[in-house]
Formats: sequence, C-alpha cells, structure tokens
Amino acid sequence: MKDSMLLVTSVWDDKETFRMIPVTETCPYVECIFDTGLNVMVIISKNKKQSYHMLPKLDDNGDLVRMKVGKRDSGKDFKEERRLVESFQEHYVINPDEVENVISMFAINKETFDYKKYMNQKPATTEDVSGAAV
Repeated sequence: MKDSMLLVTSVWDDKETFRMIPVTETCPYVECIFDTGLNVMVIISKNKKQSYHMLPKLDDNGDLVRMKVGKRDSGKDFKEERRLVESFQEHYVINPDEVENVISMFAINKETFDYKKYMNQKPATTEDVSGAAV
C-alpha cells in the first residue's frame, strides 16, 4: 500500500489544488482531494456504503418534475424524493500534519510535487467539514 498514489494538479470548487490518484491495484483509495477553501483532505476509499439522499424527481423522459405552483421553502422549484444510494466511504483529514503524513505514506512523487503551496496554515474544524459538499 505504501507509495501507491500519484500527486497531480487539479481544480476543486473553481480553485487550483492537488489530488492523489491511485497507481497500483492495491491502493485502498479511489482518490484524495485537497479542498483549499477548507484546508481539508478528503479521502475517498474503495469501501462502499448505502445511505439515503434527497434526489431530484425525474419523469419518464429523465427531465425534472417541476412544482405546479411556486417554490419550496428551500427555494427549489422541483420535486425531490428520498432514495437509497450506494457511494464510496469518505474520510476527512483536517490536521495539516496528518495531511502531510497521508501524503508521505502514499504519494510516489512527494519529493518532487510542491503540494505545500496549496495548503494554508489554518487547520479546518469539524464544523467546517460537517457542511462540506464533497
């Protein structure tokens, strides 16, 4: 598992950042994304989970089912329905030292890729992460 990912430049939430992508079959993660706005590394594992999500309701043609009159309290003008969705398990690393530890454990190009230029020194809080849309 050690040294099984590659650091690459990327864009997240319209900001330049970095990602780590797997380069070996044994890598336990699908990808890792560093969110520069929250200063958080999001690790997406290969483990899958099922959870309920509100999704837009679609008609037989795949188009949104619009509200007949007005908008909902959320401001949305379309209907939603609760669906069981399978997704990859996500982990959030909020401490900069721990982010660097993950990078040192998994990135094959950690010595040549300047990932630190994307990291600011203000650690995220659990409150920041709880509202993150990843």
